[in-house]
Amino acid sequence: MITALILFPLVGAVFVSMARPNQARGVAIGFNLFSAIVALALWRDFNTTAPGLQMVERHTWIPALGAEYLIGIDGLSLLLVLLTSLLFPFALLAQPGSRGFCAIMLVMQSALYGTFTAQNFVLWFLFYEMSLIPAFLLIKIWGGQNRDHAATKFFVYTFLGSVTMLLSFLWIYFAKGTFDFAALADLGTNGHLINGKVAWLAFAGIFFGLAVKVPLFPFHTWLPDAYESAPVGTSMVLTGALSKMGVYGFVRLLLPLFPNEMKILGPWLLGLAVCSIVFASLAAWAQSDLKRMVAYLSINHLGYYILGLFAVVTTAATSVIDMQAALSGVFMQIFNHGITAAALFYYVRLLEQRRGLRGIGDFGGLMQRTPLLCGWMSVAMFSSLGMPGLNGFIGEFLIFKGSFTLAAWFTAVAVLGLLFTAIVFMSAMQSLFSGPVAESCSAFSDLGRSEKWVAVPVTLLMFAIGIAPQFVFNIFNTTVVQMTRLFA
Repeated sequence: MITALILFPLVGAVFVSMARPNQARGVAIGFNLFSAIVALALWRDFNTTAPGLQMVERHTWIPALGAEYLIGIDGLSLLLVLLTSLLFPFALLAQPGSRGFCAIMLVMQSALYGTFTAQNFVLWFLFYEMSLIPAFLLIKIWGGQNRDHAATKFFVYTFLGSVTMLLSFLWIYFAKGTFDFAALADLGTNGHLINGKVAWLAFAGIFFGLAVKVPLFPFHTWLPDAYESAPVGTSMVLTGALSKMGVYGFVRLLLPLFPNEMKILGPWLLGLAVCSIVFASLAAWAQSDLKRMVAYLSINHLGYYILGLFAVVTTAATSVIDMQAALSGVFMQIFNHGITAAALFYYVRLLEQRRGLRGIGDFGGLMQRTPLLCGWMSVAMFSSLGMPGLNGFIGEFLIFKGSFTLAAWFTAVAVLGLLFTAIVFMSAMQSLFSGPVAESCSAFSDLGRSEKWVAVPVTLLMFAIGIAPQFVFNIFNTTVVQMTRLFA
């Protein structure tokens, strides 16, 4: 079934390429719905009380290289598969696209499914790279004014990160003769993976590759340019799904393989996470472009679950409950941030579509002209702020609850990020929604029917998770318990 999930978007890309130009988006959304049905079937058949991988498919592929076709899912993989299935129809509905655009988006969706389910490094790396190439093409071909610079910068950063990660795993393979994630994790947790300077070099290579993809400070400078220049549907997928590949890599690869190195570098790694939170929120405060502001706030929110991860694995555990709280918050925030950040980029597009510009100072008094648009956009902003009753609250609360016990001083500094983020959003809302109606906004139309079909379901999901989040927690609770035992 997982193989079918990976293949459906690829088949869809072929059909989209043969469809009429005015039917391409409809065909792409249709295949998205097929993929979503398969993802829901995986969720239905997934045993939430059983630890370890489920629905494993294993076939011989390239024995000489130790490469197998090995795929399976646990709670974290299923969570990311469901998130991907939710985001792509949202992104395609948000932006009309040509046949080429829709086909490349489907190829990227297939690659993401493979990345989140592959359990052998060669297969995982193939899907990982396969997802980056479509992102580069989408920015380069359909991006905005600075698309050439942004696409090149995105490619250079991610390519260098991929090379260092590949070299590190080759060292590990030559030392241990396997690319299997589970086997490597067992060796890493028992201290039998690799030792000495080679271990530090391998750790550095994998860390750099994943830190660029998250991105973690100071490897983040490609992101604002890429998100600003990318077409809005691509920006939504970049922030909602592709950025999660780096976090997934930290959980699946780096933390189990190098627990000792993580503990030794713990204070420094926590410092990087805090810098991502605080500096990104300050950078967002300084922006006048709405899309660039949301891009920096995305880095800020990614920093929260990196803080939770590093707090769990780099500090002496004083309470298993706090470790589970922090890790549960990280997983929940992965899902919630994907929804909320994508929604914010969508609303920025709606404003830009009506005005032709997207500067914060280009608007004013919108609440008088577009109350529905302002109301739904305000919900997404408050969700990003972590207001109780919305989906953003529960994840951040659990991260801070666990991290304050595990790494109190770092977490206390990270709280400043919440303050700066609140200032950014409140200032933006005041400039956009309040005051007299700007002359350039006097003819604005409110949300249309097609726009409501995008905005309303996503907003209702924010409320559903915020009020009754247990249906999401049930997906990964067992995985959290298993990983907590591993890290402890």
